[in-house]
Amino acid sequence: DKAPLSGEATLKDKDGKQVGVATLIQQPDGVRIVVTGYRLPPGVHGLHIHAVGQCQPPEFTTAGAHFNPTGKKHGTQNPEGPHAGDLPNLNVQANGEGGVDTVSKAVTLDSGATSLFGGNGTSLVVHATADDMKTDPAGNSGGRIACGVITR
Repeated sequence: DKAPLSGEATLKDKDGKQVGVATLIQQPDGVRIVVTGYRLPPGVHGLHIHAVGQCQPPEFTTAGAHFNPTGKKHGTQNPEGPHAGDLPNLNVQANGEGGVDTVSKAVTLDSGATSLFGGNGTSLVVHATADDMKTDPAGNSGGRIACGVITR
C-alpha cells in the first residue's frame, strides 16, 4: 500500500517573498488542494492552476494560461466551462491570511492529459481581484500577484 500521490507549491509575490503554501493530495474523488495564504492583500482573489510550471516575476506571465487540457471556457458558471485549473476564490482576511480547501475532479497527480505533472508542469497563481466564475479567459480577476510552481 503506497502513500497517495502528492504535490506542493510555495507561493511568492513579485518581490520573491513567500506569501503562501499549497499542498495537493491525490484522492479517489480527485485532487485535494489546500492553500494557505499569508502576507496577501485583504479581499477576494482569483486562484487558478496555470498551464506552465514557471513563475517569473513581476508579472508571472511565464505561468501561461489556465490549465485547460480539455479545451473548455473559463468558469464554473460558464455553460462551456470550466477550465481544469479553475478553483474557488481565496478569501483573505484583514490580517493578510486566508485559505482554500477544495477537491478538483478535473485534474490528477497521476499520468494522463489532466496531470499537473505533464510536459510543461503547472503552477498555482493568485490574482489581484475576485474571479467572477464566468468571464473567459480568467474571470476578470486582474493581474497575477503571487505564483508557485507545483512540484512533487
